[in-house]
Amino acid sequence: MQATRRIIHIDMDCFYAACEMRERPHLASKPIAVGGSSGRGVLTTCNYHAREFGVRSAMPVFKARELCPDLIILPVRFELYRAISKQVREIFHRYTNLVEPLSLDEAYLDVTHLKQRGADIATELRDTIRNETGLTASAGVAPNKLIAKIASDWNKPDGQCVVSPSRVLEFMEPLPVRKIWGVGPKSAARFAELGIETCSQLQQLDQTELARQFGSFGLELYNLCRGIDDRSVEPNRIRKSMSCEHTFGKDLETFEACEAQLERQHKELIDDLRSDAPDRQIAKLVVKLKFSDFQRTTAEKAGRQPELRAYRELLCEAWGRSGEPVRLLGLGVRFAEAHRGAEQLELSL
Repeated sequence: MQATRRIIHIDMDCFYAACEMRERPHLASKPIAVGGSSGRGVLTTCNYHAREFGVRSAMPVFKARELCPDLIILPVRFELYRAISKQVREIFHRYTNLVEPLSLDEAYLDVTHLKQRGADIATELRDTIRNETGLTASAGVAPNKLIAKIASDWNKPDGQCVVSPSRVLEFMEPLPVRKIWGVGPKSAARFAELGIETCSQLQQLDQTELARQFGSFGLELYNLCRGIDDRSVEPNRIRKSMSCEHTFGKDLETFEACEAQLERQHKELIDDLRSDAPDRQIAKLVVKLKFSDFQRTTAEKAGRQPELRAYRELLCEAWGRSGEPVRLLGLGVRFAEAHRGAEQLELSL
């Protein structure tokens, strides 16, 4: 009989801001944020002092300053965050090689094969991270990835939540449906039309009705709302693409505002490629927009070099399809399929 999985999701607390507070201890008691400092800029994250004023990630700078006039906004320093993230991942690998990073500040760990209880391992991990990096992390411990990720947000900051197999249904039933992996604003709006707010209410629909309402995703929802998730932790997953995208607290009204945001995100994408995929061959460049009416569009072109000029052209093409204000902008690359013996092209970044 296969053992019940024990999955830990570790999520660093307000990671970028925490890194900055560690480097500048005199700011630890002040409201700080990381991101663009101009009026048209957008915050990447903020610390918990800033959140007490209503400041949130992805919020425009001008709005954040209205809520918190004393907010200190610091520029993004990806090299610092990557170095600390690498240190944290090394701690993960002391316990298990089954580590699936999701971003610089979060990862799944499969600890099914270890004798210790999952809760004890999570506590040790968090203590070690604090002792060696000076930062705090929160954890979710559960029989699958879906619940572990939700649970890691339960007792933030610097806490953890354990959901045993016997408590899965009890845990899922009161959850808002928007907590389910894959449920976005469009699906949430559809749920609202149907009078469905919680997983318990969603469980009342059978598979046929869910498929009728939500297509193939409806069949997944039947399992997910019950806390059923068979995805395994994939430590060696080969990435097919890389992207960075931001959802804005206030829609970008003009093409010029989108272009300014594109430049900032392009720098972020280039840094990510240099750090995490320096030897991968690029096949396509992609720009994605979501408009204020929740319509989406994607523009892409073949290309091996992620040049800003090419992304501007794609942005112009995508923007021209609607002209509505933009609530989300993403840009990225699709990698060429890796073939044994194929020549790898070095990125001229």
